[in-house]
Amino acid sequence: MIAALNRLVDQIEAHLSDDLDISAFAAGAGTTEYHLRRMFSTLTGMPLSEYVRRRRMAVAAADLVGSDDLLSIAVRYGYGSTEAFGRAFRAVHGVSPADVRRDGGPLRTQPHIRFHLTVEGNTTMDTRIVDRPAFRLIGHATRVPLQHHGVNPHIQAHIAALPASEHERLKGLSTSEPVGLLQVSDDVDPDYTEGSPLTYLHGVAVTTEEQIPADLDIIDVEGGTWAVFRAEGEYPARLQEVWAATASDWFPSHPWSLRPGPSIVAVLERSADFRSAVCELWLPVERV
Repeated sequence: MIAALNRLVDQIEAHLSDDLDISAFAAGAGTTEYHLRRMFSTLTGMPLSEYVRRRRMAVAAADLVGSDDLLSIAVRYGYGSTEAFGRAFRAVHGVSPADVRRDGGPLRTQPHIRFHLTVEGNTTMDTRIVDRPAFRLIGHATRVPLQHHGVNPHIQAHIAALPASEHERLKGLSTSEPVGLLQVSDDVDPDYTEGSPLTYLHGVAVTTEEQIPADLDIIDVEGGTWAVFRAEGEYPARLQEVWAATASDWFPSHPWSLRPGPSIVAVLERSADFRSAVCELWLPVERV
């Protein structure tokens, strides 16, 4: 995967003035666009689309000090008008193209990314691979913005709005792995963009044969393989560390890639104040 990501950024450099077919590149690299985008965003902290935009605007800034007219430069980097190009340029550099032509800057340059795998061998990841038939996730769903670090206040408010009796009712409905009350993220932006909307469901897993109460939301999950990672310690910091380590450590050294589907957190044990917990992170995977 590290080699594929480095080939990807090289191809992006070669296609800054047109659109690289990410899906075709992923297929040629023996992976999927979904997995490639998720690994890129997790490792770099930015969506692949944002990196492309930043690199285009970095190179475009050099063109602005030349003699080409602004419309020619805008078209060269995929923009149909100087206004659209100007908005994208200002979003990256904080100044307009006219400011750069007049003053030469200031500019915020996005360097050409290179990926390196550092093998330390001093941290083990408690992982198991599980094959599961189709099942259903049921509970109470809402749309929330994606947040990479810390407690998501939108999710926190959604859970807090449920009465204690509802948590007990949901636990009593669980009939399938993953067991217990679950935190489910579905319909996530493939680029994993901070602030992008996702569907969050607080609920449990049941078999496909179960009768579902009419007041509950449902996410149907296809049968397939799951990588299950155990996280134990400060919550949610330890869980988020393990989630990041799946991209930096586990996936690059194992013959699995992410496939579309919900990400599931099962809370197995927790302290009374929920400052620490034992969790399982379930990620849908397929063999490369």
